[in-house]
Amino acid sequence: MISAGDFRNGVTFEEDGNVLQVIEFQHVKPGKGAAFVRTKTKNVITGAVIEKSYNPTAKFPTAFVERKDMEYSYEDGGLYYFMDQETYELVPINGSELGDNFKFVKENMVCKILSYKGNVFGVEPPTFVELTVTKTDPGFKGDTATNATKPATLETGCEIRVPLFIDEGDVIRIDTRTGEYMERA
Repeated sequence: MISAGDFRNGVTFEEDGNVLQVIEFQHVKPGKGAAFVRTKTKNVITGAVIEKSYNPTAKFPTAFVERKDMEYSYEDGGLYYFMDQETYELVPINGSELGDNFKFVKENMVCKILSYKGNVFGVEPPTFVELTVTKTDPGFKGDTATNATKPATLETGCEIRVPLFIDEGDVIRIDTRTGEYMERA
C-alpha cells in the first residue's frame, strides 16, 4: 500500500480497477483548509492522462509493472514476435500495443516489454537508435545559416527530417522519444 503523501514521479498504483502512473505531483498546503496532493496520472493500459487531487492520507495498493528486455525478431500478419533473451521463447504482441515510436525499431533490436499481471500493454524501443538513410534528395550548397532540413527515408521505412549534409548510405542517430535526428553515427 502507498499513501498519496508518498507519491513520486513514476510510482504506479491501482485505483478503481485502473493502473495509474504518477507523471507529476504537487503537495499543496493552502492557508485555509486541509492539505492535499494535486497529481497528473497516466492510465498505463489506455494511455489516458487524468488530473486529480487526493487527500495525503488516502491509501492505494501498489501496482508492479514488469519491464523485461526482449529482442524483436519479426512481424507476421499484424503480430510482432519478441524473443525472451533468457528462455529463447517467442512472444507474439499485437500491433495495437506498439507505440508510434516503434517505427524506428529494426529486427534484432532489444526493446523493453511492459506488462501488468502477465498482460502486455506497451513496448518501449531503445532511447537512441542508429539507422541507415536509404533515400534522400542530394544536398546542395547554398544558404545554410538557418536550420534547413530535408526529408529522408530510413531503413525501417519511416521518414524524418535531416540536415542538408546527410546523404544516402549515412548512418544517423535518432532519439525515439521525439523522432528527431540527433547526429551522424
